[in-house]
Amino acid sequence: MAAVATLVFCAPGSPGDADSAQPLVDAFAKATVAGAGWKDGSLAAVYDPSEDSGVAKLGSADTVLTFVPFPLYVQRGAQLHLTALAQADVVGVGTQQKWTLVGKAGAVTDAPSLAGYTLLSTAGYAPDFVRHSALGAWTLPADVKIESTGQILSALRRVTAGEHVVVLLDQTQAASLPSLPFAAQLKTLVQSPPLPVALVALVDARLPPPRAKAVQSALIKMSSIPADADALSGLQLKGFVEPHLPADKP
Repeated sequence: MAAVATLVFCAPGSPGDADSAQPLVDAFAKATVAGAGWKDGSLAAVYDPSEDSGVAKLGSADTVLTFVPFPLYVQRGAQLHLTALAQADVVGVGTQQKWTLVGKAGAVTDAPSLAGYTLLSTAGYAPDFVRHSALGAWTLPADVKIESTGQILSALRRVTAGEHVVVLLDQTQAASLPSLPFAAQLKTLVQSPPLPVALVALVDARLPPPRAKAVQSALIKMSSIPADADALSGLQLKGFVEPHLPADKP
C-alpha cells in the first residue's frame, strides 16, 4: 500500500463540485483515520461527481477505498472488485430507499407498453441497476433507452407533455411529487424494494484485512463519537451500519 492511501468519493448524479466538497471529504478522511488508528495524514480523500473520471481514479494503485452510490456499486462493482465495508445512513433518507418509476397517467399500463420509451433518472448512468435492481419486478422492453439526467423537474414535465418518457425517482424526489402542480397527471408505475443508498467499499483488496476491518469499525462507530459529528453532517450523513445488500449482490 502507498504511504498515503486515497478514498475516492465517486458521486455521479450528485450536486456539488470537487473544490467545494474538498474540505468536507478532508474532514471525513481525518475522522476515519483517527477512528481506525492509522497514522494522521495517511489517508487522502477526493470528490468526483463525474462517473468516468471517478471510476478512472479507482483504477489508481493508491486508491484503497471508495464512497459510492448503490447504483454505481451495482453497475461497476464486479469490474472494479469492490467489497462493501459499510452502508451509509443518509440524513432524511436512512440506510435504504425505494426507487419509483413514474409515467403519464393513462399512458402506460404495464412493462410491455414502455416499448420505444426513454427512461430518465439520476441513476441513468447505471442501466444494470435500473433494469435489475430498481425495476427487477418489471422486465423492461429491450428498446427502452436509459439516460442519465440531473434535471428531474424538466423530465417530469416531458412526461406530462405526452412524450414517450418515464422517470425513475429516488426516495427524496418521489416524496416531492405531491407538491407539484401537475402531480395529478403522473402515475406511479412500480416501486423497487428497499435498496442501499450508498456504500463505503474496499477497492480491489488493496488494504490488508486487518486494516480494512479497522476502517469498517471506525465507520460504524463514527455516529457515536461527538468529535465526528461535523465530519458526518457536512456530507449529509448520520453515520454507517454494517452492509445489508440484496441477495444477488456480493
